[in-house]
Amino acid sequence: MTPPPTIAPARPELVSDGFPQRRPRWIELVTSADHKDVGRIFIVSALGFLFLAVVELCLMRLQLAVPENTFLSPVTFNRLLSVYGATAIFLFAIPLAIGFFNYVVPLQIGARTTALPRVGQLAVWLYLLGSAILYVSFVFTPPEAGVNPIPPLSELTFMANNGVDVWLSAVGMICLGYVLWAISMIATLRMLRAPGLAWRRMPPFAWAAAVSSWLLLVIGPIMLAAITMLMIDRNFNGVFFSGDAGGAPLLWQHMTWIFYNGAYMLILIAAFGAIAEIVSTFSGKPLFNRAAVMIAFGAIALFGTLAWVQNMYSTPVGIGWDYFAMLMAMLTAVAIGVVIFNLLATLFGGALRIWAPLLFALGAISTLSIGLSGELVQSMVAVGWQLHNTTDATGATHYALVGAAVFGGFAALYYWFPKITGRTMGESLGRASFWLMLIGANVAFLPLFLAGLKGEPVDVY
Repeated sequence: MTPPPTIAPARPELVSDGFPQRRPRWIELVTSADHKDVGRIFIVSALGFLFLAVVELCLMRLQLAVPENTFLSPVTFNRLLSVYGATAIFLFAIPLAIGFFNYVVPLQIGARTTALPRVGQLAVWLYLLGSAILYVSFVFTPPEAGVNPIPPLSELTFMANNGVDVWLSAVGMICLGYVLWAISMIATLRMLRAPGLAWRRMPPFAWAAAVSSWLLLVIGPIMLAAITMLMIDRNFNGVFFSGDAGGAPLLWQHMTWIFYNGAYMLILIAAFGAIAEIVSTFSGKPLFNRAAVMIAFGAIALFGTLAWVQNMYSTPVGIGWDYFAMLMAMLTAVAIGVVIFNLLATLFGGALRIWAPLLFALGAISTLSIGLSGELVQSMVAVGWQLHNTTDATGATHYALVGAAVFGGFAALYYWFPKITGRTMGESLGRASFWLMLIGANVAFLPLFLAGLKGEPVDVY
């Protein structure tokens, strides 16, 4: 007699001796290559370095608030100044923009992740390692050659300690990470867009990420080359920037100001991309002229970077370079004007909901307008000759960067915080923080214009 056939159960059974232990969240975060986790690390780290930058800036302003003050020693002031410049640009403003790009853009274009997730993970760790090197140097020898260690001041003859080498090593690692991130983002936007999503149809923030990535891929290697050349000069008897040995001392300024001008434009483009999304959402209207804004982003990146000689009016460069920089600055102002006009036209006639993201966006537009107006005035050769290296230039730059990186960054943070965390930020606290920040920015930086007109030099103890 044959046995009855065996009937398999309708649902397969899983037999296990135990469930795997779930790793702590912080271990998953630091070992993850997911674009969301990488973006979170960039954003949180950048906000932490914003706090440090504000502390350093306040200490320096307290020293300069009273004549003949002895609150800080000259060496301490120079060290704070050197670290503050790197913190504000390399550790806060750029990585905050990169963090939002890395988190939001793959979601906007319909990609599950970035095209090169391990490259993005390497980028964030190079950023963190460079940041740690810069601040651990306070235990040994921190840099003290200024925001931009210009030769011959940064050569061994005048700076025999290792502070400049620390700055070069830290900033070099961070720049390398940014270049790797740019490669990853360009590959993502090129290969992983959803079917039918043409370049011209991308959201403004995704288009801003595309322009910023290509810009960073151009200016990043230039900064890395300058850093490598100065390291060779200091440690291996190189002569790249040594005028006595046939080098070109101004070459460092040309190469680094190309990077700084490009980074400036990157921060503006990222802020404008986020603000464009915010004003469209909270006015209930599409962007007034999408094509014009997209073209303007490209023009800002190109013309703004080409105006690097605007920072060198007091150097012995040919007058033709000065007028070329002035022309590029004026073209950049036209492109920025197109973007601001479109943002205001989008708000006009809309059903406005004045929530915290829109408040910060409006604060960014107003603060940016003040700073960029000052930058435009100083781009005029005759005015630039008079006001270069004064606090007037510092006031305009800080107005623009605070408007873009701080107000624009907080607008993006309030706007995408529910997407990132699943929670909304407090509206009442958001409004209070906005007004405090707006008042504080004007109290801090408006007097710099007046002091600069009276001839107060910048970055001097």
